[in-house]
Order: sequence, then C-alpha cells, then structure tokens
Amino acid sequence: MYGVVVFPGSNCDHDCYHVIKHVTKKPAQFIWHKQDSIDKNIKTIILPGGFSYGDYLRSGALAQFSPIIKAVKKFAQSGGLVIGICNGFQILCEAHMLPGVLMRNKSLKFICKNLPLKVVNNKLPFTKGYKENQVITLPIAHADGNYYAEKETIAELEKYNQIVFRYCSPDGEITDQFNPNGSIGNIAGITNRDGNVLGMMPHPERCAEELLGNTDGKIIFESLGNN
Repeated sequence: MYGVVVFPGSNCDHDCYHVIKHVTKKPAQFIWHKQDSIDKNIKTIILPGGFSYGDYLRSGALAQFSPIIKAVKKFAQSGGLVIGICNGFQILCEAHMLPGVLMRNKSLKFICKNLPLKVVNNKLPFTKGYKENQVITLPIAHADGNYYAEKETIAELEKYNQIVFRYCSPDGEITDQFNPNGSIGNIAGITNRDGNVLGMMPHPERCAEELLGNTDGKIIFESLGNN
C-alpha cells in the first residue's frame, strides 16, 4: 500500500496516485497533512511536488511542521520507504530527514523541461529497475532546485553512495554545461544513509505512461512495487 501525503498547495498528488493506482495497479490512498498517524498497511509514503503552503518563507519550510511529518519520521526510522519529489524533496531537507538545502536556481528563473539524468546508485529499492550509470530522461519543474550542502556533507554523500541521480549530457557526461540549476556536483537526487528515504527534484510521475511519450519514470514506481 502506498500513501500519498497531501498538503495545502500540493499539485502532483493526484499524478502520483494515478501512476500507482492505474498504471502500476498497486493500492494507494491519500494522507491529509493534519493526520498524526499512518495506516499500518502502508509500506511506502510519497511526498509529492507542488507548492506546500504556497512556498511561503522557503519551499517546504512550513510543511515540515505539519502533524504528518512527525509520523513520517517515525515511519522512516522503522524502515518504511519514503520518496519526496520536487517540493517533497524540499520538505525532507527542511525536516532534516535528508541533509542539505534546496536553494533558488542559479538563473533565478523557474525551469520546466525534460533533462537527461545519470542513475548513479541503482542498488536502492527505488532504483533497482535501472542499470548502473544508465542515462534516463525525466522532467524538472522548479524554481528552488539548486542543491547545496557543506563540503563535509558532500564527502559523506559520496562515501556512502547516497547520491542517486546527477544531471548529465545525453551521453552521461557530468559537467557544468549540463547543470540546469547550479546544484553542487550536478546532484538531482539523494538518499539517507540507510537508503530508505529518497529525495529527487525531477518528476518521475510525469513520464510514466506511453501516452506521455516517455516511461523512464515508471521504473521507480515499478521498483517500489516489487519490494
């Protein structure tokens, strides 16, 4: 069972629910942000994209105080799978479930486009359907996707293989030229040390059907469904 958390301002909650329920044919339910507990049948929680609380103060800064986040933390600490997509990634960082911060894009502009990504770590429950270093295409849509962390934190992410996705060229080259938002090390997604909490800026739910012309994102949901 999947649980899709809904905050005031979420706009990708139904997209995620649709992919889970109607594309991968797995059970799913919505979780309102004011709930303070999680159904025991839920094995994976999704924090979807959008503009929780209108992105006031900072993206995700207010959502971290919603009652459900305390329950999500306990869920993750007990080994439950959590994936935060775009605004969900920002919430995970604000709630200190993942290290680092998501700052304003280097261009100071909202960016919405399809981009190539390199799958750096395919050993996770979220990515085991990909090949190591596979280049995939996922859409991004954000104004605050510039990932930053201190040098010591980046070194730890590297050491423990916590960097999951990096922005790259269509051939897998990782350089500044193919960094859309200024993220340090072209980072597009990371996981926690235990590998059960994933934050990513690209939107896999927006490219999970043949109808949309790209199914690269579907593999994340299929990987989760096979755990």
